[in-house]
Amino acid sequence: MPKKNKYTLNQGASKNETTPTRVRRTHGAVSSDVPLGTPVEVAALQKFKMQVLDILDPRDNDFKLMKWLKARDFDVEKAEIMYKNHLDFREKYKLDTLLDDYTPPEVIQKYLTGGLLGYDKEGSPIRVEKYGQLDMKGIMYSVKQEDLIKSKLYHNELVVREWEKQTKKLGKHVHGLTVLFDMENVGTGMLWRPGLQMYLQLVKTLEDNYPEMMKQMFVINAPRIFPLLWKVARPLMSEHTKQKIQVLGSDYKEVLQRYIDADQLPGFLGGTITDPDGNPDCKTLLVHGGQVPEKYFLKDLSMTDTMETALVPNGEKLQIVKFVTEPNSILRWEFLTEDFDVGFGVNYIPEKGNKVKPVVPIKRVNCHMVPEDGSVECKLPGPYKVVFDNTFSWTRSKTIFYHVEVIAPTDDVMQKEINERVQNGTWEAVAKQMEVTKI
Repeated sequence: MPKKNKYTLNQGASKNETTPTRVRRTHGAVSSDVPLGTPVEVAALQKFKMQVLDILDPRDNDFKLMKWLKARDFDVEKAEIMYKNHLDFREKYKLDTLLDDYTPPEVIQKYLTGGLLGYDKEGSPIRVEKYGQLDMKGIMYSVKQEDLIKSKLYHNELVVREWEKQTKKLGKHVHGLTVLFDMENVGTGMLWRPGLQMYLQLVKTLEDNYPEMMKQMFVINAPRIFPLLWKVARPLMSEHTKQKIQVLGSDYKEVLQRYIDADQLPGFLGGTITDPDGNPDCKTLLVHGGQVPEKYFLKDLSMTDTMETALVPNGEKLQIVKFVTEPNSILRWEFLTEDFDVGFGVNYIPEKGNKVKPVVPIKRVNCHMVPEDGSVECKLPGPYKVVFDNTFSWTRSKTIFYHVEVIAPTDDVMQKEINERVQNGTWEAVAKQMEVTKI
């Protein structure tokens, strides 16, 4: 009788049978029965291996290769493209030696928030992310995009190293990353368009090159604007990734300890890990971020490529009207002058016969070195006038670069999606429980 291939489907099983196929594998000092998936999924793995055989990284065993298939819903062709693109990416950024050869810039080490701290009950590493303390604008002014990407890759390679250590220590395959995403102090400043786009680009890059890295994410201290942030972020998240996110309410400490022992949690999240002096904030163990000092800013960095340009003549105003169709929308702005300051304000224009109402009083702003940005919640629908005022200048015209947009509140479909991510309740209930950040 011929020897049965380890990937051969059970002859008596139907194609749709859901019983996982287990394969006896040896990985370093680890030997265990690894559930690779259903027979159909294992068949997809066999096909995938054959199609990438000529470029296969010898370190990528079946367990790792299955992640690429899961990331593309077991579409072998798409998984092959993803894997090949990753190998090119891996070579471009020299990921095999990144931890030894690359040192993130000082401003990244001091101000890019978060860090690895502890392990969950399955042995996977935990990343604590202090998102509310992240000054994305300051970081983007202080490093080139390439360094920001390489620094995040550096952090991910640290996670991969932790998997290897834990796999050897526990004698079983350890994978996945548990993320504790603390949003305390998050306000509308996080809606700064370039920063949010850059952050989401980093997430997308990491998702494309480290499939199935995130095992689960717990969102803690979600602010009032969380639905707006979700609305902006969701197009760049796969459905599979969305399903891993849970938004916790005021009982988050109790929920976290279902997945993580107290001695693996920082004190400020209900655990027992503290700094040597007993500080529960773990400031010596995590990067807490904060505002980046201007001494780090790069002088040759331009943020105007995606902005509109206008000339405001001396003694005149530029007025831009934005129509808000839904109450509680957010009006956002960002602007920079080529030289010198300019007046800025926002007015609401009521129905005919009523006086214009200042929403943001006009005042002069020094914005020729660093862009000014901000936002306001529009309680009432109607036209809002964004004003760039140069009437105080008798001799100088001002060239301004600007971006103004209206972000509508979430609709019913979006609200339903958010509620599905909330554990034990709805977003409205969580928002009432938590001490939410004011806009």
